[in-house]
Amino acid sequence: MVGSPEALPEFGAEAARRWARESVAALARDRAALDRINVYPVADGDTGTNLLHTMRAALEATERVPDGRLGEVLAALAEGAVSGARGNSGMLLSQVLRGMAEQLRDAAAMDGSALHDALHHADVLATDAVAEPVDGTMLSVLHAAAEESSGAAGLGESVRAAALAAIGALERTTAQLPALAAAGVVDAGGRGLVVLLDALHSVVHGVRLAPEPPTGHVELPAEHGGYAYEVMYLLADAEPAGVDRLRSVLAELGDCVSVVGDGAGGWAVHVHCDDIGGAIEAGVETGRPSRIRVQRFADQTAAHPVGHAILACVAGAELAELFRAEGAEVFELRPADPSVPELVAAIERTRAAHVVLLPNGEAITELAELAAKRAVRDGRDVVVVPTASPAQGLAALAVHDPSRRSSDDAVVMAEAAAATRRGELRIAESEALTWAGRCVPGDVLGLVDGEVVLLGRDFLAVARDLVDRMLAAGGELVTVLVGDGAPEPVSAELVEYLAKHRPEVECVSYPAGGSPAALLLGVE
Repeated sequence: MVGSPEALPEFGAEAARRWARESVAALARDRAALDRINVYPVADGDTGTNLLHTMRAALEATERVPDGRLGEVLAALAEGAVSGARGNSGMLLSQVLRGMAEQLRDAAAMDGSALHDALHHADVLATDAVAEPVDGTMLSVLHAAAEESSGAAGLGESVRAAALAAIGALERTTAQLPALAAAGVVDAGGRGLVVLLDALHSVVHGVRLAPEPPTGHVELPAEHGGYAYEVMYLLADAEPAGVDRLRSVLAELGDCVSVVGDGAGGWAVHVHCDDIGGAIEAGVETGRPSRIRVQRFADQTAAHPVGHAILACVAGAELAELFRAEGAEVFELRPADPSVPELVAAIERTRAAHVVLLPNGEAITELAELAAKRAVRDGRDVVVVPTASPAQGLAALAVHDPSRRSSDDAVVMAEAAAATRRGELRIAESEALTWAGRCVPGDVLGLVDGEVVLLGRDFLAVARDLVDRMLAAGGELVTVLVGDGAPEPVSAELVEYLAKHRPEVECVSYPAGGSPAALLLGVE
C-alpha cells in the first residue's frame, strides 16, 4: 500500500469537487454508525447526521462556481459548510474546509506542502473556535493529521501520512475520554474526520485506508446530563473583538461553545445551555443573528432517526389498513394532492434514518421526489420507489427485506414495482374521446398503465377483458383492489373467472374503499 503509485498527478478544482462528492457519499454510508457511537459530549446520536448535513451544504455551495479555480471551489465549500453547519462536529468540519480555502486561495493546484499548511491552519482555526478544547475529540485527530503530513515529500505521501495519522489518533480517543472508554467506542466526530481524509486519499490514490465503521450495539447513558438545549445561529455584521466577547459570554452560559467564521465576515455560533434567551441575546449584542435553531436534547434523543421505514401514500381507510398490515407506515391522501411540507412532516414522523417512500400514484410522484430531496437535506436517507398505483406499491412492499442494505432493498422494491403492470376501471363522468373510442357518462373505462384501452357498459365484462389483456404478456399473480364504485359481486366473480379460465394464475382481492378508481388491478 505504502509503495503504491500516486494515481492523481494534480489536485485542482475538479479533484476538489470530486473529494466533496466522495465525502458526502462516504458520510451517507457511515452516518448510522457515526450516530450510533455518538456518546460525547452528549449522547444525542446525531454526529453522523450533522456531519452529512454540513458536507452536503458545502457541496451544494460549489454549484455557484461551476467553472471556478481550486481556491474558489474550496472557498465555496467553506462558506457553504459554515452557513449549513449542524452541531459541534459540523462547526469543526467547516473550519477544516476554511483552513484549506484560506491557504489555497490563489493556488491552481494543491501539492504536499500546501496540504500540510492547510491542515495546520485548519487545526489552529478549529482549536481557536472552541471555548474549551478537549483531547480525545475531532481536534486530536485533526492535530495528528496536520503534524504527520509535514514530513512527506509529495502530495500522495502527504495525503497518506495525514490519513494514517488520523486513523491512529482516532484509535487513541477511546482511552482519552472516560465517556468513550465506558461505551467502548472511538470519538464520532474524529471518525467523521477520518472519513473525509480517507475520501481524500481515495481521490488521490484510488484506494481507501480506513477500516469499516464499527457495528453492533452501543450502551448509551440513560440520561444525557448537562444542559437541556442546543442553540445555533448564523451571525453577520460582527467585529472580531465582539466575537471573542461572545465566545466568553457563551462559555459562562453553557458548554460545547464554538464560534466559527467563513473567512468572509460570516459566523456560525453553537452552544449547549439552559438559558436560550441569554444565548440569543448575546448574539444580538454582537451582530445580526439569523437562522436561529434551538433543539431540546430530550426531544432530539427521543426523535432521533434510527432504522428503516416504508411510507406509503394511500387514499381511504381500507387501503391504509392493508398497507399497515403489510408493515408500512401510511400517509392518507385527501381529495386534493398533498403539499411537499406535509410529505416531509410525514417522513419525519416515521423517526427512521432510512425511508422508502411509495407515492402509489403518478400525480404524487413528483411531489414525493421534492419531499425526499428536502428530507435528505435535513439528514435522512429517503428513496422514492416510483409506484404509480397501490397495486405496484403492494408488489414493492412484498419484497421488502429490512435485513438488506437500505440501498439494495430499494433497488429490489423498485424492480418489483416496475415488473407489475397496472390496470384500473373507472366510470366515465363526461363525454370524451379516448384511444378506445368515444365514451359517454356511465361508460366503464379500462386502463392499462394509464391509457384507456377498453370501454363498455357492462362492468364485469370490461373487467374480465382487461384482466385477459393484461395477462396476455404473462403473469403469475393478479391483485384486485375493489373501490366503492365497483358492483359488489365483482371481486368474487373475477376470482371465479380466473380460477376457471386461468388456473395457473393466483388471484388475491382486497377492499380499496375510497380509491378514485372503481377497480385497481396489478399483474406480476
